[in-house]
Amino acid sequence: MSHVVHPYAHRLGILRDWKSRWFRRGKEYRDSLKNDVYIYEFLKKRLKGFYAGAVEIERSGEMLKVIIKTARPGMLIGRQGEGAAHLKEELSSYMRKRKMHVKDVRIEIEEIRFPESNARVVAQMIVEGLERRLPFRRVLKQTMDKVKANKEVKGARFAISGRLGGAEMSRSEEIKSSRLPLQTFRADVEFAREIAVLPYGTIGVKVWVYKGEKFSEKSQTRHK
Repeated sequence: MSHVVHPYAHRLGILRDWKSRWFRRGKEYRDSLKNDVYIYEFLKKRLKGFYAGAVEIERSGEMLKVIIKTARPGMLIGRQGEGAAHLKEELSSYMRKRKMHVKDVRIEIEEIRFPESNARVVAQMIVEGLERRLPFRRVLKQTMDKVKANKEVKGARFAISGRLGGAEMSRSEEIKSSRLPLQTFRADVEFAREIAVLPYGTIGVKVWVYKGEKFSEKSQTRHK
């Protein structure tokens, strides 16, 4: 049996919280879950290029709140909040087309202060470089240098696979820096998958970012 675990799901309830936070029963649960999937798919396409590190959904009654964490909040909000208002209108109209019955839709935009420590933003950086047809080894090395320059990051690993460099046969390539304890619960490891769409096919990108170990307040006082 393989010992591979998903770094996010492996730490749910320990270091991570659910990305969708609400409670439903029976058929309502099925419909809400399906609607969340549609919202995530819509925002993934709509927020391309904005370096969105995470999208979270909260529901309470007839209110739906979408929290977007991005490294480019100014571009997304726009002048006097025009961009955020336009995004809210687009999301509301999309939900009406999908027959999602929600009275109040709210969007909150949060800034990611250190983009190089967010796995999804780093994966989008790699995808951006690959789609600009830059040499894949240079893209990996330059991105790794940026990530290593961040003091919060203790280790990282990038893996790409597909028709690298336009070769006929697909293969995989990876680069790693320092340690990456995937099995340790208290290790703060972020993981992200992205896809680079190129004329000759798609290239899959995986990113792991390790930001040290987290201890509870009780254990921290005990260690002192």
